[in-house]
Amino acid sequence: MNPARVTLRLGTWNLAGRWSERHKAALAAVDCDVWLLTEVRSDTAMDGYQPHFSAGFMATDRHWAGLLFRRGTEIDGWRPDPHPASAAATVEGITYCSSILPWRACGTKNPWIGGTCEAKTDAATRTIATALPAGTTVWGGDWNHGLSGPERAGSRAGRDHINRTLDSLELRAVTTELAHRIDGLRTIDHIAVPKDFNVQQVRRIEMTANGRPLSDHDAYVVDAMVNRRDE
Repeated sequence: MNPARVTLRLGTWNLAGRWSERHKAALAAVDCDVWLLTEVRSDTAMDGYQPHFSAGFMATDRHWAGLLFRRGTEIDGWRPDPHPASAAATVEGITYCSSILPWRACGTKNPWIGGTCEAKTDAATRTIATALPAGTTVWGGDWNHGLSGPERAGSRAGRDHINRTLDSLELRAVTTELAHRIDGLRTIDHIAVPKDFNVQQVRRIEMTANGRPLSDHDAYVVDAMVNRRDE
């Protein structure tokens, strides 16, 4: 096998259970190689992309998470999912996982375990950390926690559990300092990559059509140089 250096564009976006031609056009304009999506409708589909969704649903016709891969790659979609609120697939030696993590008002019904946001985040991240391969995973999605600054959606202790999981998976979250849509807060939507990825650019993108937001979340995009091996 010969090492190859390629550029990957990775994006994450919470679709808020919405899908239309406007959403499709917004995704296409960003031109990611891989999308790590959350709150994904079952009819979400893009020309030139292959989908893989979580088996579980957070609401009627709304998967917890999903992935879109640019066509031309062979994907190995995981079953079972690494966690009920996550979707994962392996492509060319890299595992991609999109997750929703607990938030303060998420309740105690399946798939959450525990009585507090901290306990639920601890349980979910421990399950994910056990399932995913260390050092060869891209993990992202709506984690419902800022990783710096004030905490509004999750808990400070939950943030610590997420950082523990990042360390165990040998990842770094490169979205930590990007802004939330709410002034003064940092994003709760994240992308974490292996430490050997050469990250070139990280940015927030307001996903709109005719000046109106397409979701209650912005998208976050990472460009990185990656070592791959061609078999």
